[in-house]
Amino acid sequence: MTTNKSVGLTIAILAILTITAPAIGTSKVLAHHGWSEYNDQQTLSLTGTIRRIGYDNPHVVIDLETSDKTWRAVLAPPSRMQSRGLSQNDLKVGQTVRLVGYVNRSDSQEIRAERIIIGQKTVELR
Repeated sequence: MTTNKSVGLTIAILAILTITAPAIGTSKVLAHHGWSEYNDQQTLSLTGTIRRIGYDNPHVVIDLETSDKTWRAVLAPPSRMQSRGLSQNDLKVGQTVRLVGYVNRSDSQEIRAERIIIGQKTVELR
């Protein structure tokens, strides 16, 4: 016969596993990096076409094809994007956007975007 104590313990363990399971093994959560990796002394403005979108935590990431190469652009976390009026549905593959931000010091194909301009809409990301 099962006691109330063991039933309660089982429920508590299952609740903890349910809450933490999405983060366990998710390298994206562990891969968050500091902003010191970006050269904030030189602002870069890029205009290009979105080729891929990753609307996930810890940051939204897009691949932006410009006339000379494809950039990996690190935007804001999804919650900030939404609170500033830029939902997942506002970003589309094939869409032309302008980004203003800073180049990664060790990866010359990555930019930390401070601002995104889509048509007439400008969204501050930081």
